[in-house]
Amino acid sequence: MFSNLDVFSTAMSMARHAGHKQALSAQNIANADTPGYRARDLPDFATTVQNRLMDQRATRETHMNGSRGSLVVSETRREAQDPNGNTVSLELEMIEAVEAKRQNDRAMAIYRNAMTLLRTAVSRT
Repeated sequence: MFSNLDVFSTAMSMARHAGHKQALSAQNIANADTPGYRARDLPDFATTVQNRLMDQRATRETHMNGSRGSLVVSETRREAQDPNGNTVSLELEMIEAVEAKRQNDRAMAIYRNAMTLLRTAVSRT
């Protein structure tokens, strides 16, 4: 009955994605004065999940010609904004950090609600 509860793995994946997004934002802010630094970002969670459903990953070295999918897909963004070639915008990074926190809060709310529902279902059986 409770052998496959995808809501918990989805909530965990969403929280992990938010953590990676927050870490990249912090790395971008830390390198805001580094000449030539290219700001990095992750695609949103929905795009990441959709790409993972479409993209199969190798589970061992000889599987699928040895190509292993990466867990964190990072990409560069934005054109150079500073004369030194840096692409970090502190305003955009603050927005990204707030979005990552909201995503993490959303994932935790989904997890808590699923646990409440599961406890209710178990207590009534």
